[in-house]
Amino acid sequence: MSQDSKCSCGKDSMQGMPLPEVTFSSFILSLSSSALVLLGETPDPESGRIEPRPHLAKQTIDILGMLQDKCEKGLNSEEKKLLCDLLYNLRMKYVNKVK
Repeated sequence: MSQDSKCSCGKDSMQGMPLPEVTFSSFILSLSSSALVLLGETPDPESGRIEPRPHLAKQTIDILGMLQDKCEKGLNSEEKKLLCDLLYNLRMKYVNKVK
């Protein structure tokens, strides 16, 4: 099948757009955003719907906690504070969802 005969829905919509720089902060903010969607705190960016799935959010929160444990000595003070604050807020939201 040639490239031209494939579905063109959204074809190359991102082509030519520069990708944002991936930093530790942008990575953990991305995970945090995913957790917020899974907690039902914000709509799913693809569907626009709010569909809480706290068991999946817990896994993402646990990943952030593991990163905190594994990376602590390699983080600068801003990264440490960001990760600590994100984890605290996500854990509190999770506890409130599963009560």
